[in-house]
Amino acid sequence: MREFDRKRILVTGGAGFLGSHLCERLVEAGHDVLCVDNFFTGTRENVAHLIPRSNFELMRHDVTFPLYVEVDEIYNLACPASPVHYQYDPVRTTKTSVHGAINMLGLAKRLRAKIFQASTSEVYGDARVHPQKEDYWGHVNPIGPRSCYDEGKRCAETLFADYRRQYGLEIRIARIFNTYGPRMHPADGRVVSNFMVQALSGEPLTVYGDGSQTRSLCYVDDMIDGFVALMDAPDGTCDPVNLGNPHEITMLELAERIARATGSASPITFRPLPIDDPWHRRPDISSARALIGWEPRTALDEGLAATAGYFRAQLAHARHDGRGAPPHGSSLTFIQPGSRASKAL
Repeated sequence: MREFDRKRILVTGGAGFLGSHLCERLVEAGHDVLCVDNFFTGTRENVAHLIPRSNFELMRHDVTFPLYVEVDEIYNLACPASPVHYQYDPVRTTKTSVHGAINMLGLAKRLRAKIFQASTSEVYGDARVHPQKEDYWGHVNPIGPRSCYDEGKRCAETLFADYRRQYGLEIRIARIFNTYGPRMHPADGRVVSNFMVQALSGEPLTVYGDGSQTRSLCYVDDMIDGFVALMDAPDGTCDPVNLGNPHEITMLELAERIARATGSASPITFRPLPIDDPWHRRPDISSARALIGWEPRTALDEGLAATAGYFRAQLAHARHDGRGAPPHGSSLTFIQPGSRASKAL
């Protein structure tokens, strides 16, 4: 990379699932990357391969406190993103989204840095419009068990928009739909990781509801392509943009596809649907196609095969260490020892 093209880039939540893949992409592109994480759900292992690189730095820090560094761009990804994790300490989840946004926006304002917010399809709630387009305002329960995450992200979007209007800050907002791939937390409670661990452990695959509810699954490499393309878009690209796969799949079909990808003969069992769980989730990505020329390219079976390889290695490593496979619904086996979550779950 030419020296004048090289940027100093801050990635908060950089040791998490998406954050670690983003850090890897930016380091490989030749940028100087500062990865910040409090290791509540992220792990050092996710970025261990980057630590020897001269253009990568890892810092333990919680974004609910101010951060004083010198950078050119900020990707704000810090926040637990799975129900198991964000419902463990809902007040802290809200603080991470709101205080974290305030602190990162304040840093961007001081530095006149471009800043990216990892928002979520959860801002649409249990949507009454399908597929979801960016001009839909959503249908969110503000006092439900998921609202710490949903409303925290909605408030963060408000803050980003107001910093744009009031201070002229160059912002980017990505509404991220369901993403899967290597480095997912094996016990994060999300559907792909649940099915993968169950299938590889020979346990029944747990489908909530009758299995007819749908999700749209985007492979992690495609999502990171979208992040970088959105950040690099021309100035003024400041409205929220959906990033996700527009192809829907029912939960029952996904369970069957994961069973095939893992070679599992596990049966499928059914349990009641969780409170406020969205029935349908599919992005309208016409804005992403028009603004940044982006759409996902990885076929579901290809992505599931790569993900199954990662989970198979994780389970083999756990068994080698004598920890065994995790029981369904338990995250104690895999959450980083000493973390707050490991003491609670």
